[in-house]
Amino acid sequence: AGKLYQHAPTETSQATLASVSPVFAVMKFDKEGNTTYFEKKKTELYQELGLQARDLRFQHVMSIATRNNRIIMRMEFLKAVITPEFLLILDYRNLSLEHWLLNELASQLAGEGQLVTYSLPFEFRAIEAILQYWISKLQGRLNTLQPQIFETLEALVDPKLLSVDRSKLHILLQNGKSLSELETDVKVFKETILEILDEEEVIEELCLSKWTDPQVFEESTSGIDHAEEMELLLENYYRQAEDLLNEARELRVLIDDSESIIFINLDSHRNVMMRLNLQLTMGTFSVSLFGLIGVAFGMNLESSLEEDPRIFWLVTGIMFLGSGLIWRRLLSFLGRHLDPPLPPHVPAVLKKSQPAAGRVEIKTSLKGETFGLSRGTLTNQ
Repeated sequence: AGKLYQHAPTETSQATLASVSPVFAVMKFDKEGNTTYFEKKKTELYQELGLQARDLRFQHVMSIATRNNRIIMRMEFLKAVITPEFLLILDYRNLSLEHWLLNELASQLAGEGQLVTYSLPFEFRAIEAILQYWISKLQGRLNTLQPQIFETLEALVDPKLLSVDRSKLHILLQNGKSLSELETDVKVFKETILEILDEEEVIEELCLSKWTDPQVFEESTSGIDHAEEMELLLENYYRQAEDLLNEARELRVLIDDSESIIFINLDSHRNVMMRLNLQLTMGTFSVSLFGLIGVAFGMNLESSLEEDPRIFWLVTGIMFLGSGLIWRRLLSFLGRHLDPPLPPHVPAVLKKSQPAAGRVEIKTSLKGETFGLSRGTLTNQ
């Protein structure tokens, strides 16, 4: 009774775990491009494939690994299992891959696409089709961002603009964020392929038909081993990822340079406004300084000057003339200290003659030192 009591909860827990196991919506492609759909629990699927539960784990990472003569490819949301006979795409319903899966992948695996691995075993075609889809997806994201960034920068980098449109800056910020995400995805894709290229054993394991079918030819029609074919295939997409990353970096540099130009233009307009404000302040100071004369004559004090009808025009003229002269002197002072000095003009003849004169002086000094040394030596002797 004790043993039965101990085993009962275990069987119940196992049944409960099996009942809550996730169900995969699987799309299966064979060598001829035939497609079948089915649903299967995770426990049943990894047992049929000879894998472990962690191999079919839901992870939005990028990796290419081999388990029990099976290739497991994770391209973030795309999860695929490749065997020498068929290709499985897991959870295809939750992805926006229906057009590619239904219209392109089946024909590519059947030999009707633009793949270059038709003469090689099935796993080569499956790997190339998935890598081609992913690199084209990254390229499409860059092609979408590039014209938007160019249009935004062209609207922002304009020296005639006295202010910057905040909506354009917001669009540029969003595009810069999207570009950073694209650079990260391309780097992860490139590093994933590079990890495989650095391991010869992993490249050998990716050639599934080499181990399952003993009658498969070790060399292709071009005389290259299947492992070398796999290495060339991965290197091809590694170079494409490198080129794509370089284009993204150039676009990033263009954004940084354009931001510098925008800041320079804004600083230039700000300096103009500050200079205008300074000039108005100096004009106000000049008028206020000579306005003291008018203040003195405006006091309620009696003198003999207010009886002369010409004194008003004389004092007013002195005020305006003195204010203008003081303002003019302040402007010249401002121009001397704020405007950058022009470089001195050097005639072309002097520029050409300077190196020659320098060489003549050096030769003359060397000759003098030589002659002095010889005279001293002769005197000592």
